[in-house]
Amino acid sequence: MNTHDSDGRTQVNGTTGRRALLGAAVLGAGGAVLGLPGAARAAEARQSGHGGLHSLPKPTIIGHRGSSGYRPEHTFGSYNLALDLGADVVEAGDLVPTKDGHLVCRHEPEIGGTTNVADHPEFADRKTTKTLDGVPTTGWFTEDFTLAELKTLRAIERIPANRPHNTLYNGRWEIPTFEEVLKWQDEQTRKRGKQVWIYPETKHPTYFRRLGLGLEERVAKLLRKYGKDKRNSPVILQSFEPSSIQRLNTLLDNPLVVLLSAATTQPYDFVATGDPRTVADLITPKGLREIAGYAQGIGPTVDLIIPKDAGGNFTTPSTLVADAHKVGLVLHPYTMRNENPFLPPAYRNGTAPDAYGNVFPVFQKYFETGIDGVFTDNADTALLARADFVNG
Repeated sequence: MNTHDSDGRTQVNGTTGRRALLGAAVLGAGGAVLGLPGAARAAEARQSGHGGLHSLPKPTIIGHRGSSGYRPEHTFGSYNLALDLGADVVEAGDLVPTKDGHLVCRHEPEIGGTTNVADHPEFADRKTTKTLDGVPTTGWFTEDFTLAELKTLRAIERIPANRPHNTLYNGRWEIPTFEEVLKWQDEQTRKRGKQVWIYPETKHPTYFRRLGLGLEERVAKLLRKYGKDKRNSPVILQSFEPSSIQRLNTLLDNPLVVLLSAATTQPYDFVATGDPRTVADLITPKGLREIAGYAQGIGPTVDLIIPKDAGGNFTTPSTLVADAHKVGLVLHPYTMRNENPFLPPAYRNGTAPDAYGNVFPVFQKYFETGIDGVFTDNADTALLARADFVNG
């Protein structure tokens, strides 16, 4: 996901209040944990009588699609480097299905921009135009390939104009499956001697359910298989479609997060069912209370935390952090990136699209709002910023 992603979807009736209670507990722990060293944080978590989200540092640094500032996203190269750089959680898996029902990790079902599929003449006739959440999209789609076919492809850099150095690694890694990610998580937990956390996302669930490729049941089946379907399991699930999170809430006990794009946009499940509400409605106190009935947190675009003016400059922070905390929701906004185009003009260095701007004060501004964590393409930068914030 990024500040331009909008994957939204439907709304089902709110279910139980147990998730809101867990969210409130997590929030309470977060306030106590902030600034404590690792050993003290661990002791705090143990004393609380719970594991799970209590064990994560605050603000939590979430490696967005791994370490996509340095490696092609959603590859084991990207995921491993995120851990090496110190990310607290790895967003291992924007989950989309194959023709034969496997879940794989790609930013979008259209893979022309993230794999070398265009270099495979045997797949030339698979190129097509589909309507994806109401938008005509041309390319190659995971649901038109078997897993065996996708495994013949290799990942490439998605935004080479901003990250030409990442193109060095084009063709090195294959597309991971979600099951491979779950095995990798266990292997890395053993290897590194600390629990590895992941943060997968269900992508375009309404679109895939209409194709007979429902995502939530497949996710639940794999998490149950690997014993990672509990409230304190180190797997946080997210989606831009509230109905997907509500469906997951009936299937699993994992922490759940509703992603929120720009205020004027609609989750696609709302569009599909004729629900007139927008994200602006979801971030009202009433909307947040509803979300707290089935989820522990929200993942808003950073522009909902600190809005920008027409020139892209920061304005006054919104009340979203305080409003969400009042109903027990944690906030993990997205996405912090180091390159100039992704920063407000005042923090850019020159005009080169691949040059790093002055990102540290931008992190500080977001941390000062009280957010509980942040998605970032550059976990090492974020960790330095967090140290400045906590120790400053």
